[in-house]
Order: sequence, then C-alpha cells, then structure tokens
Amino acid sequence: MLHFLPAPLRGLLASLLLALNTLICCWPLFAVALLKLLPIAPIQRALRFVMHGIAEFWIGTNKFWMKLVGQTHWDVEGLSGFDKQHSYLVTSNHQSWVDILVLQYLLNRRMPLLKFFLKQELIWVPVIGLCWWALEFPFMKRFSKEYLAKHPEKRGQDLATTRKACERYKTNPVSVFNFLEGTRLSPAKHAQQQSPFKHLLKPKAGGIAFVLDAMGEQLHSLVNVTIHYPQGNPGFWDLLCGRVNQVVVRFEELQIPAEFIGGNYDQDEAYRLQFQQWVNQLWLDKDAQLEALKQRYPAKPA
Repeated sequence: MLHFLPAPLRGLLASLLLALNTLICCWPLFAVALLKLLPIAPIQRALRFVMHGIAEFWIGTNKFWMKLVGQTHWDVEGLSGFDKQHSYLVTSNHQSWVDILVLQYLLNRRMPLLKFFLKQELIWVPVIGLCWWALEFPFMKRFSKEYLAKHPEKRGQDLATTRKACERYKTNPVSVFNFLEGTRLSPAKHAQQQSPFKHLLKPKAGGIAFVLDAMGEQLHSLVNVTIHYPQGNPGFWDLLCGRVNQVVVRFEELQIPAEFIGGNYDQDEAYRLQFQQWVNQLWLDKDAQLEALKQRYPAKPA
C-alpha cells in the first residue's frame, strides 16, 4: 500500500514497526515465562499455549508491515494439509535472513510455532534473544573438529542440548525447524566446501538425527521446504524496504522412514551412514528442484 514511498523511507517505517511490535510483545511474553517457572506441569503446558499465542501475534503483525511496504508476489505450492494438533520436523535451504520471515509468514497459525535451532551467541541479540530463550528455542554451542580433538569431553553436547529441548516439546505440539546446511549459502562458502550440489551447501545430518532420536515417535512428518528468490537472494534491509518482489516456495510433506526413529546417530555407524544417504538424496532432489525453479523463474533485477 505504501509502495509509492521511496524505498529508504519504507525501510525506516518497517524498522520502526518491527521494533515497536517486538517491544510491545516482549513484556507479556517475559511475564508468562516467569510464571512458567512454577513446577506444575498442567500450568506450564497451558502457559506454553499462551506464549505461542503471543509469538503468533508478533508474526501476524510482521505480516502486516510486510504487506504495507511491499508488493511481494507469492508463488507457493504444497501449503495445505498441516494442522496445529501434530508435531512436525521442518527443514529448508538457507540463503538469507529473509528465509526465516518467509517461513513464519507462510506457516503462522497453519502449524505449531516454528522452533529454530540457534547459535548460542544469538542469545545476546537485544530483546529478541531473550524472547527466543523464553520461547524455549534450543541454543547450540558449535565446536570445531580441532577443538573437540583437544576437548573430547565436549563431544555430544549438542545431542544433550537437543534432547533437553525436545523433552520440553513433548507436552505441546511443536514444529522443530533446522536449516540442514547450518549456515547461509554464499559463493565463498560453496567454494570452500567444494559442495557437490549446484545450489546448496552440504547438509549436516546430525541435527535432525538428534531430533528423531529424542522425539521421533511424536513427529507426524517431515516438511521439506524449498525457497527461491528470482531476483537474487535479498538482504534483511531489502525486505524492510519492500524490495522483495517475488518469492517462490515449495512445500513437500514426507513420511519419516520408520527405521530412522530412535536410532543412535553417534554410536551406530551403519545407522549413521544410512541416515546420511537419505539426507543426501533429499538434497539431491532439492538441488534439482532449485535448478528447475531457476529455469522457470529466471533472475530478475530488484
């Protein structure tokens, strides 16, 4: 509606609305989070629904300003059949910070609130880091292979963190989200990895394997998401300025193979190899899908 305004002015307005929305929503969220410290399971379960409702209101308000400042054309397929009574494992390719708002925009109130795996350092992001903590997003400490070689006692800490987070999720339906690539795609990272995929980084299977180990029987299905930006990968400022003209998203709901429920990814080498082969096939299919989408929706200038 405000697309006639200069882009920097739209970006400033959207930034103010986002900040105001966050500040308004964070206080009731923090208040409920403190009440949730009461060690009474039924009360904790009810308060999680309240907190999720606050988060969904925040996302809904973000959808409002995204529509206000931009004229994004959404080309979406497969967005049906989900509900809020089941738990899902969700994954997607990762190209931009915009990916997160795209997923929230499309999935808000269609399935349980997305819970992202976050780097531990993100807890220090002003206000929003505490909101993620209050909403029980799992914060992961990443260790390099060199560090683990010197400190073997740290090995398996990610699995323990995942299990602890997933244990809390068993009382309420949840959508556990994981970017399999672990980081955003860039030409430099793609070259450094020598990725065998044309449009993707190598997938890291351990994250979702730990989720399946911790709560596999609770998960209804895997939701495999593919995102493509025909005009090129946008930055967050582009979104705020309303310069994301088109977003192409494909959803695919897949049954989780029964043999992957409750396996031990760390200790069972045969299981680990089989699981990695399954994930690699998902990524091969996604790479082919992205190639087809890039052919169908060729790059356009912003």
